[in-house]
Amino acid sequence: MPGEDSIIEWATGLTIAGAAGLTAWAAVSPWSELFGPVLRRADSPGSIPLTFDDGPNPAITPALLDLLERNGARGTFFMIGRHVRANPQLAAEVLARGHAIGNHTDTHPNLIWLSPARIREELTRCQDAIGEATGLAPRWMRPPYGFRGPQLAPVLRKGGWTGMALGTRAMFDWKPQPPDKMIRRMARARGGEILLMHDGDPFIERADRSHVLRALERWLPRWAEAGMTFPTIDELKGPALVMAAS
Repeated sequence: MPGEDSIIEWATGLTIAGAAGLTAWAAVSPWSELFGPVLRRADSPGSIPLTFDDGPNPAITPALLDLLERNGARGTFFMIGRHVRANPQLAAEVLARGHAIGNHTDTHPNLIWLSPARIREELTRCQDAIGEATGLAPRWMRPPYGFRGPQLAPVLRKGGWTGMALGTRAMFDWKPQPPDKMIRRMARARGGEILLMHDGDPFIERADRSHVLRALERWLPRWAEAGMTFPTIDELKGPALVMAAS
């Protein structure tokens, strides 16, 4: 039989492994609130919030705005600060046409590895870029890749943000692909889910997101005919979303 020391060592190893696994899950899962409350679903099963990351992108965002308007839909655009500075008129047009804008950091880093000071700089530079282009101070942020650590929530509290908005269903659309793949993937969307899509790329100017447009051309009219609504993130309600100041 193993000795007492071996049993203690084995149990300690399991505890450490379990804690590491929990931390890793909490850092990436939209369902985890270990590192702060998150907005991850719509409050109504009759709605499908449409969200778009990594823009604005002059190669696709204007056509996407036209498509949304034709179908009476609005979206939430989580913008990257450096793309806003490169395309301020397009960022302003997104807001002018009735859509919401969120903060997606200035350069799209993995926030898990950044200090609170660097996270604050990323968010502030993006916030300033959006403010200069649109006059808006976004209430919500979305962490790049959905990754966050324990240092993010305190920065949001002190900075006055409402919180983190994640997605229920990712469309896995961040690289060019045949539109049919995305059309089939989008067929699995259900009411109450926040769809996470991309109209841009963090590192590529004028990125190809035509597959996103083609899939939405297929599904937006069908969802609208089924009675679905398309609220922005700013219109959603949920428990424990507003973080108390510390």
